[in-house]
Amino acid sequence: MAIEETVHTPLTIDAVLVSRLVRTQFPQWAELPLELVDPAGSDHVIYRLGRELSVRLPRHAGAVGQARKEAEWLPRLAGHLPLAVPVPVGVGEPDLGYPWPWAVSRWLEGKVATVEALADSPVVALEVAEFLTSLQQFLPEGDPALHAREDLTAGSLADRDRATRAAIAEVGDAFDTTAMTELWHAALCAPGWDSPPVWFHGDLHTGNLLTLDGRLSAVIDFGGLGIGDPACDLTIAYTLMSAESRAVFRAALGMDEATWTRGRGWALATGLNAYISYAAVDPHIAAQTTRQITQALIG
Repeated sequence: MAIEETVHTPLTIDAVLVSRLVRTQFPQWAELPLELVDPAGSDHVIYRLGRELSVRLPRHAGAVGQARKEAEWLPRLAGHLPLAVPVPVGVGEPDLGYPWPWAVSRWLEGKVATVEALADSPVVALEVAEFLTSLQQFLPEGDPALHAREDLTAGSLADRDRATRAAIAEVGDAFDTTAMTELWHAALCAPGWDSPPVWFHGDLHTGNLLTLDGRLSAVIDFGGLGIGDPACDLTIAYTLMSAESRAVFRAALGMDEATWTRGRGWALATGLNAYISYAAVDPHIAAQTTRQITQALIG
């Protein structure tokens, strides 16, 4: 359910390779035990390293920029956000046949957020809104033209038009074709973001939220972090929240109608992409994306 549109062939990564990479590049942690984190998502293989660290290695070329992006920005963002983020403590280099940068970060305790536990919680809806508001207000010192950096930009809804229309046709009777087409048209035609560019997470769905004791505790996976239109982050309203908690979330954010409509478009487009790519082979993704698409159609 990432913003990334392409389906990639994963690279095989095992504990032997990860242990050798850590031993070679971070010998101070060489004796710490490794434990595979499963499931870890479609973009990275994750190992817990000892009690306090994690190792994240991209599975495919589409995720290779994340280690250095997170190392640059998450230490700076961490103090400005109300929820914990996975601050990197080291970036590994390609070596031993592994072709891409990889990261060692602080381990974050918590369970992945679920609809069953959190969908009806107005408190959680407010926590997500507070996180996004804080992220959007982050004003780093330095280059005022950060929004023009290629690694901090995201594609637009228009970039997804052909693929989304093809996906609408491909899913056939699984969803309401007319309703999907009407929503997609409305999202494309909605006025664009006309305020100064702001920071967005870029891949905010249930799998990237952690909880402790029934409350949100952390936000992870900032590979899609960027600056521009925050509408893409409204996808979380359709992957996690009920209609009632979504109304609380919307009121707390204060988003205008056009941005909300673009957000529904992002939820539809990314949901369809994941459904087409993975639902046939993964019942969990099938259920998640079905909910995302149907909730986006509800509004």
